[in-house]
Amino acid sequence: MESATDTRKADYEPAMTAPQPMSEQRLFRPLAPSTPRLRPRQRRTRRRMSALTRRILFMNAILLLFLLGGVIFVQSTQEGLVDERLAGITHEAEIVASTLAEYTTDDANRAIRVGEAKPLLRQLIAPTNLRARLYNAQGNLEADTRFLLARNVVQTYPLPAPGFWNNTWQEIKRLYNGLMGVRPFERLDPYFEAGTNGRVYSEVDAALRGRIGTKERVDEQDRLVLSVAVPIQRFRAIYGVLLVSTEGGDIDGVLRAEREKLLEVFLVGFAIMLFSSIYLARFLAEPINRLAAAAERVRKGQSGREALPRMAERHDEIGALADALSAMTRALYDRIDAIESFAADVAHELKNPLTSLKTAIDMLARTEDPTNRSRLVNIVSNDIKRIDRLITDISQASRLDAELSREPAEPVDIADLLTTITEVYRLTGLPRSVRLELGLELEGKAIVSGRSERLGQIFRNLIDNAISFSPDGGTVRVEAQRRNRLVRIAVIDEGPGIPPDNLETVFQRFYTERPRESDFGQNSGLGLSIARQIVEGAGGRIWAENRVGPSPERPGGARFIVELPLNHG
Repeated sequence: MESATDTRKADYEPAMTAPQPMSEQRLFRPLAPSTPRLRPRQRRTRRRMSALTRRILFMNAILLLFLLGGVIFVQSTQEGLVDERLAGITHEAEIVASTLAEYTTDDANRAIRVGEAKPLLRQLIAPTNLRARLYNAQGNLEADTRFLLARNVVQTYPLPAPGFWNNTWQEIKRLYNGLMGVRPFERLDPYFEAGTNGRVYSEVDAALRGRIGTKERVDEQDRLVLSVAVPIQRFRAIYGVLLVSTEGGDIDGVLRAEREKLLEVFLVGFAIMLFSSIYLARFLAEPINRLAAAAERVRKGQSGREALPRMAERHDEIGALADALSAMTRALYDRIDAIESFAADVAHELKNPLTSLKTAIDMLARTEDPTNRSRLVNIVSNDIKRIDRLITDISQASRLDAELSREPAEPVDIADLLTTITEVYRLTGLPRSVRLELGLELEGKAIVSGRSERLGQIFRNLIDNAISFSPDGGTVRVEAQRRNRLVRIAVIDEGPGIPPDNLETVFQRFYTERPRESDFGQNSGLGLSIARQIVEGAGGRIWAENRVGPSPERPGGARFIVELPLNHG
């Protein structure tokens, strides 16, 4: 990023060295040209795989691996399997040792009758999958079932083939066997054949001292070998030792088979996870990418006013998001149209008094008649007042949207607000002897959400409009009523009324049609438009209607009605 920024600065510096007008410098300074250089790479990244897709795959894979690791860890710490196996071997060894002590010992010589012990040992060990060795009291080997039973006479193991790839494969198998073993990668003593001297086995040495000895070792094939040495004794006299050990990795085979099944389940689960993650990513990421691409095209504006996709077929949060973004885009387009229309209306409304002002000033410079000069000065003064009024109302109308969105709503009591407004009008005095009356038909308090200043502006604009159209000595009446969940406020005058075709037009900006006797330049035509804008911002509505008069030639005046939702919170 730094190199790209430096390059952009270097591109701009030569053009900035010469003095330039302020307007040209402002047009030359935007940061926007630096942005498009980064977008092609962003689009290429989006084509490969979206960030949301990568995160879904990563999180699902982590969860699956965590589950697998947890199962393997639980199995690897299941020492009960080994302990239970050791307890079983110890129990069998004690039975065999007690049998040998009962039937094959020579009390006179304190020795074992090996000739009688061998067939008995063969018969007792044959039903088991164990190996038994018989040692005398000096620790020398007397009998070994490996040479007494046919199943243990010959044992074959395949040797690894030489070569790099075979060695690599053997290393992989070693890691696999270590992981799948009973005690994965645990440091155990290697198993070895002791020959005729049994004292090299610690468990045999312990048994010669009268204790039962156990030991766990690992053979050359990384299989667990469990050994139990039991003393053969009568009346606390030791005649020899029986060493019983496992063969063939029976414990490893059980656990390895279980973990191989677990690995198969993991692979199936991984495939399902991969498929579901890709489906979920496409289900979520692809529509979001479509919305992002459409939003990018809307931002660039190269294809006109492009609408965002609606995704009406989706009845979920993505569909709601698409609808909200589409509605927001249409609202932005409407706001742009309103701003353009507002700018055109402002230019048109300012052009009229400026044209009148220019004409009056030109004529004022050419006339010498005091009467004409006084009349032209009066025109200039009125045009300046009109321009000032227009600029004030235009500024207020242009700030209104921003202020309505920034200002927090608060509870407002309509009865207190209308009472305060009418009291202010009565204290300041009304023109042409016009009277202002207030009629409240509210049961209890009528609370609405909004800003008291803005809501007060609605009713002041309506009252000012009613006063300007009221005849001399007429009456303007403000009424408030509760209607279910709404409060309705009506401002009624005794003026000439509104033409039926203009009942909606009066709320347009700069629309004004006033009696000849009204003060020139005192009305910009924005009062009713501002009132509607504030009412709609508060969630209400406003409209105009005519009162029924004594005759079609004499209507009963106009009635402006405002409805606002009551705050029940």
